[in-house]
Amino acid sequence: MQTVDFYFDYSSTNSYFAAFMLPEICARHDAHVRWLPLHLAALFRGTGFDVMAMTPRKARYLWRDHARYAEFTGLPFRKPSRFPIKTAQALRATLAIPVLSDATMSLTDVSSLRHETDIQRFAQAVFRAYWERDEDIARPEVIAKVARESGFDGERLIKLADSPMARDALASVTEMATDRGVFGAPTFFVGDEMFWGKDRLDFVERLLERGQE
Repeated sequence: MQTVDFYFDYSSTNSYFAAFMLPEICARHDAHVRWLPLHLAALFRGTGFDVMAMTPRKARYLWRDHARYAEFTGLPFRKPSRFPIKTAQALRATLAIPVLSDATMSLTDVSSLRHETDIQRFAQAVFRAYWERDEDIARPEVIAKVARESGFDGERLIKLADSPMARDALASVTEMATDRGVFGAPTFFVGDEMFWGKDRLDFVERLLERGQE
């Protein structure tokens, strides 16, 4: 079965769109999604990129374009009142989801495809909280609430997310992404082929189609 590695950050608008579109694409081609939370702030620090270094004119255009894309895809969208937002704890919580579901899992096992359905459910819920309801996902109580509403133990999840192992796991995923040439989110890998941006999901699907031939 084919696998698509999906690097994302909750602060990325285009990751929000991809988080709902990619699973549908993979379902059509009997492929797995490997959900890989990426700490964009750390990645950008390493490359010297300043996410806020854009002209007001470009920023206005991008927000309008996001709204158009949401209308086109039918996904709810609200410009958040807090942007950019700190996402490290939410990302670490995402990596900790499999540990809640399976006592045999470890936070060091970031490459496993086990419990991807649980990770998807939680990740999509966090994306909705921020990009649809404008909730402050930088606050631990908000992440705990989202977890509870998704059927997880929110309080235990926050404790796991704040552990040294969770911090190391997020750093490991970010370092792995950097080593693979990732420079932004969303980024997708089908085998060794890398695609950046939601506008390359068509390319991802074409490659999956070829893999089924």
